[in-house]
Amino acid sequence: MKHLFLTFIAFFMAVNLFSQPLMPQSVMVEMRDTKEIAVDIYLPDTENPRPTILIQTPYNKFWYRYNLPIGVMTDLENSPYNFVVADWRGFYASASAAVASYDRGLDGYDLIDWIVEQDWSDGQVGTWGASALGKIQFQTARHQHPNHVCAVPLVASPEFLYQSYYANGVYRTEYVEQLDNLGYGLSTILLANPHYNATWQFIEDQNYYPGEIQIPCLMIGGWYDHATDEMLKYFEAICTESPIGVAEQHRILMGPWAHGGFGSTQVGTQMQGELEFPEAEGWSDAKASDFFQFYLLGADIDWLGQNPKYHYFQMGDMEWKGTMVWPPEGLTSKKYYLNDSQNLTESLPVSGDSHSTIVYDPRDPSPTVGSCTLTEELGQGPYDQSPVVESRDDILIFTSEVLTEPVKHCGMPKVKLFVSSDALDTDFAVRLCDVYPDERSMILRDNIFRMRFRDGFTINDTAFMDEGVIYEIEIELANTCHTFLPGHRIRLDVTSSNYPRFNNNMNDGGDMYVAGDTIIATNQIFHEISHASFLELQVDNTTNTEIKEKEMQLYIFPNVVSNGSVVYFNDEVQSYKIIDINGRIIFEENNICKSFRIDNLYPGLYFVKVLSKSGGSDLKLIVTD
Repeated sequence: MKHLFLTFIAFFMAVNLFSQPLMPQSVMVEMRDTKEIAVDIYLPDTENPRPTILIQTPYNKFWYRYNLPIGVMTDLENSPYNFVVADWRGFYASASAAVASYDRGLDGYDLIDWIVEQDWSDGQVGTWGASALGKIQFQTARHQHPNHVCAVPLVASPEFLYQSYYANGVYRTEYVEQLDNLGYGLSTILLANPHYNATWQFIEDQNYYPGEIQIPCLMIGGWYDHATDEMLKYFEAICTESPIGVAEQHRILMGPWAHGGFGSTQVGTQMQGELEFPEAEGWSDAKASDFFQFYLLGADIDWLGQNPKYHYFQMGDMEWKGTMVWPPEGLTSKKYYLNDSQNLTESLPVSGDSHSTIVYDPRDPSPTVGSCTLTEELGQGPYDQSPVVESRDDILIFTSEVLTEPVKHCGMPKVKLFVSSDALDTDFAVRLCDVYPDERSMILRDNIFRMRFRDGFTINDTAFMDEGVIYEIEIELANTCHTFLPGHRIRLDVTSSNYPRFNNNMNDGGDMYVAGDTIIATNQIFHEISHASFLELQVDNTTNTEIKEKEMQLYIFPNVVSNGSVVYFNDEVQSYKIIDINGRIIFEENNICKSFRIDNLYPGLYFVKVLSKSGGSDLKLIVTD
């Protein structure tokens, strides 16, 4: 349980250790099967009934005493909500409620039943939580408790998919090992089903129920998370299949965030891996706060009008954008071809016989550095690949010329490779990177492909390779939105392993995931006229005129300040209000001005609601110590 301990310690240290912890009331709540679930109850006061936010966790409810969500932290007395935090049955204080098999969504339903009967409840319940805490919100929502008003699942979808555990047929070693460390014990059933079969079909069918989600959801995800594509697909499903009147209210927020769980890399934090995104800091809490204010408090805000269906962060440009469809309209496909000079070029290769070679030894696989991992030792999010991964001799590195114009990608990158091998079976792994002017090669997305599964993932689809035969494969990378800026370069790293993020292929064509011999494989990537391998991006060709129009929008600078600082508008405004994360007006000014001074504000996230000659704007302001 080492990883579990590290996860909790890191989470604990990420909050203010020196603040006085909250002391909730702890009770046991009986479920319909007479088992009892342990809950902590946080009440701002006992005299005024108010809405309740329910959190169901397998990671120990104790830690919320130091960090209640949506910016509340330990400032409970000023919260407009009660909080109820429950340990899952079978975990921590609810360990005695364990049963062999149970629908956890029924526990969510029964907890809501219990909440609405309490004197401190006004009858409204919203749910919140990330990862497993997000999945259980969907499981609870499908049972349609009449008092379950809304849900905010972060970095989660309810599905249990073959591809989530076997990426293009390759076992996600690090991911499943970490889930086992956290107490889920999935590896036994997963390793017993390495091919797509009736078991997987049944499991996937049981966990797909978008038409049963009948409350508004705000889904929050990240471009460095491992569940990005699952979230986007399920979001579109609930927008299509939820009942009319509810479907139109779903929203999704996609930021420059990794999955979180340890250290400073969390959903909504500024630091992600080795990069910082101050323009996105606090947005997950801010939008969740607005969402709950609208649905639980009846706040007079135009939540649906102010928030596009898809609200996403364009990395590189460091700006938020909105669209009603995914991927956004107006994108065009742009191909970058691999060539024998290890370049990426927009020109087709001219050689009639050209390839590059990787020698892959399963006993010494290419190491995982960053990306969408779950373990602290590997790093999480954007990390420089050049010191460790790109310095080895088992890699092919294809890099564009220095860019003179921005390349604005949004959507799913794809890599088409023409390959051959002297082994019966082998893997091809790709990493998409942004090379900075200082030569840092920062990973954006990665994926892998096992050659025996090129015709499909059932056992009958399995096909081994013939030496000397060239095979065509396509590797889709998860959705991301990133602008490669002028002065940067686009890079594609190609290896035959990425371990332990993905299992390392033994190359022998034998049974997978069992002890046995390994074979060193000599693998080729072709870049010739008849076999032109390429990277394909989805590019936004916004004109300079349109960019200028965006630059004319109202903004404030700086937007991360301390008390005593002066904040400036880029144009005159007629009036403004400073509003805290709970929707309270802290200060307002009704005179024309171009700046204001920050005084006597507590550290945290604020909104500046501005009226100017061009209309109203809602701007974000972060106040530090």
